[in-house]
Amino acid sequence: MLTGLDEAALRDVGAGLAAVLCPGDVIALSGDLGAGKTTLARAILEALGHPGEVPSPSFTLMQTYPDLPVPVAHADLYRLNSAAEAEALGLDDWLLDGALLLEWPERLGNAIWPDRLLLRLEGAGGPDRRLTWDAPPAWEGRWPAI
Repeated sequence: MLTGLDEAALRDVGAGLAAVLCPGDVIALSGDLGAGKTTLARAILEALGHPGEVPSPSFTLMQTYPDLPVPVAHADLYRLNSAAEAEALGLDDWLLDGALLLEWPERLGNAIWPDRLLLRLEGAGGPDRRLTWDAPPAWEGRWPAI
């Protein structure tokens, strides 16, 4: 568990994740509104070299970044009602050559990928924000020591 995460600390976590991100990876970002899910996704994308703005996919459902060293799809599943709606986004297709950053993975229920790295953000930032994780065997030795 990491505690007291301000925006700079989230950028450090994002840079560490970007350094080990591979095609086929799923990073599931869980937490309440304002917990820092999009901020962490932005940090990962910026560390991968995305030079432009990283908008929240809350309304578009998915933003894609195909020109990065590891292509990334960043999806926000909050407004979805079922795993079937998520399937219609073509998320599995991204795992052939790229990675997924998923906000609100709970919307997938049991359909979530078993080898995903689940990051839980709690609190609204600063001394109250904490990060816990569930790193499956596929992430052993890759989950950065932060």
